[in-house]
This record gives sequence, structure tokens and C-alpha cells, in this order.
Amino acid sequence: MRRAPYLIATDLEGILIPEIWIAIAEQTGIERLRLTTRDVPDYDTLMAGRLAILREHTLSLAAIRAMIATIRPLPGAIAFLDWARARAPLVVLSDTFYEFVGPLMAQLGHPALFCNSLTVSQEGAIQGYHIRQPDGKRKAALAFQQLGFRVLGIGDSYNDTAMLGEADAGILFRPPEQVASQFPQFPVFQHYAELQAYIAEQIKE
Repeated sequence: MRRAPYLIATDLEGILIPEIWIAIAEQTGIERLRLTTRDVPDYDTLMAGRLAILREHTLSLAAIRAMIATIRPLPGAIAFLDWARARAPLVVLSDTFYEFVGPLMAQLGHPALFCNSLTVSQEGAIQGYHIRQPDGKRKAALAFQQLGFRVLGIGDSYNDTAMLGEADAGILFRPPEQVASQFPQFPVFQHYAELQAYIAEQIKE
């Protein structure tokens, strides 16, 4: 009997591009913006803190986008993405925002992206955010399975682990030590070549 084909569902930051908020922290000198989902498991708590900092420092969406425009994909990410998309459908599942990542997605060749949206005032101030769907990464993986795919999930942070657990094959790529130690059921890879070898082995089954 023919087995269902694989679909690759991958996180964005830390997998294909650097962490956006860390890049913003480095450019602004605001150390509190270095916190990510690698550090804070609760996304709403993390974002509430970020928005308060943006208001405190009167950082507009335009200013943030100018900083993001300087970010480049991680070394090897474009080649990995091209390799993966030649072998299976691929969707990027991210907790970032469409208003942030347009230039970055252009550099990556515009892979399909499911992420969230910002609420912005007429003056360009970031007022809030809209989550596409609560627990969206896990629910996306489940929906892909209901469409007849086996899901190969790739992530690196706390907010990816529910998706990896739902996937038929879940992978941690370059995770922080505390995430890897708390979720030992997922294989851990540090290099794209290792990741490609594992994916190739899964897909050929």
C-alpha cells in the first residue's frame, strides 16, 4: 500500500534566518529585547513585554522594518531550502508577523508562510498583535495530516515542541540546551548536512 507523502513544516527564526528580536536588540542596544521563545515559553507574556519596550522607546513599525531589512538568511539556509523544496512540499510555520518579514521571505524565494499579524496605528506605532490561531503550529501540522500528508516538523524553541510532537517525525535544529534536554524524544542536529541526511532517510521510506 502506498504511504502518504511527506510535507516539511519548518520554523523560520533560528532555522532559516537569525532571531529577529535579537537582531533588533543588537541594533538598538535594548538588551531586554534579546528574550525569545527559546527563553520564555509563554508567547503572550513574551509579546506583552516586547510591546511595552517598543512603546517605552517609541520604536515605530518603520524603524523596526528598517532594522529587519539588514538581516540576511543564515549561512547555508537558502541552499537547504532549495534542496528540501525539490523533494517535498514545504511550509514555514512562524510566530513572527507578516508586517516584519516581507524582505526576508524574498531572500528565501518566497516559501509558503503561515504567521501572525500586527495591529498598527495610523502613525505607524505597533499597538498589538493578532494570533492566526491559538496553538497554530500544532493545528497546522494536524491539518496537513488530515489532508493526507505525513508531517516532518523542524523547530528549535519551546513554541515549536507541540508541533514537533504532532508531526510524524519531529526534529530539533540547533536548539538551546534547555530545550533539547527537556524534549529528548526529538533528534537534535546542528548542521544542515545532518538535517538533509535525516530528511532524505525519512522521505525514502
